[in-house]
Amino acid sequence: MATGNLASVVVAVDGSEESMNALRWALDNLRLRPDGALVVLHVQPSPSITAGLNPGPIPFGGPSEVEVPAFTQAIEAHQRRITQAILDHALKICSEKNVEVKTDVVIGDPKEKICEVTANLKADLLVMGCRAFGPLKSLYKRYGFLESNTNFHGNETLQDS
Repeated sequence: MATGNLASVVVAVDGSEESMNALRWALDNLRLRPDGALVVLHVQPSPSITAGLNPGPIPFGGPSEVEVPAFTQAIEAHQRRITQAILDHALKICSEKNVEVKTDVVIGDPKEKICEVTANLKADLLVMGCRAFGPLKSLYKRYGFLESNTNFHGNETLQDS
């Protein structure tokens, strides 16, 4: 599928082996125009999305909607370290293939932010890994998760390869 007519390609990575395989596939199979850009995108969940890690209300009459700043700061620092490790891994793969890429990190819900960044960049192609789930999880994930969202918002039909 090598083509030299792509101006912008976004590869979404989340640290999973599937996303890194998608990056390798893009590096091996896609050719950009000379002025084109390959963007490695990572979406870092906001602390509020991170599985409800904020401590619950203080028992026995304490305030119920209190944010604990030190807790939030610790989560944000941890997420920054994870993000840096993911980008370092992705950039190592790119350097092994002698390909220069741009990186972008955004914070929020991945299924929304990946579509948003891809649209804002007017990307010709979005590449991302697909996790192999069993039949029950596959049925569940098709209703409202990332692959469904990107298929719905994309301008072109997507195919598994």
